[in-house]
Amino acid sequence: MKIIKDKQIIEDNWTHIADDAELTNGNITVSLSRWNHEDLNNHQGKVGIRLLPADKVEDITDELNKIPLIVLEFPIFTDGRSFSHARLLRSRFNYKGEIRAIGSYMPDQVFYLSRVGVNAFQLEKPEELAVALSTMNDFTVKYQQSTN
Repeated sequence: MKIIKDKQIIEDNWTHIADDAELTNGNITVSLSRWNHEDLNNHQGKVGIRLLPADKVEDITDELNKIPLIVLEFPIFTDGRSFSHARLLRSRFNYKGEIRAIGSYMPDQVFYLSRVGVNAFQLEKPEELAVALSTMNDFTVKYQQSTN
């Protein structure tokens, strides 16, 4: 599957593991509820974390330096709490790793997500990647401060 990362379309090398699924080798993401399980201690590959809108960013701040990828899930289009998660991670907690948006958001929102700190995008419809990438250049003048 292809994603947008740092304003380029690239091949994704991460697997998102469900809470009830066995771990696979390679780079994986797990939910916050599975994050501190012992089965991750001997994992062969990188381990990222997925946050739902109801999860609290503060629950992982002590471990941010060892998390290479934070996936922010957008389960429904009208829930914007993950925008706030991204902003907090970049501005308040100074997270430098990859923040990826997945789920129900529109390509038109990619520009705004990038303004709050998201630097990678996994779209529900991969055919919209080029359109989403082009929206990152829609505005040349910005009136508000952002993380970028």
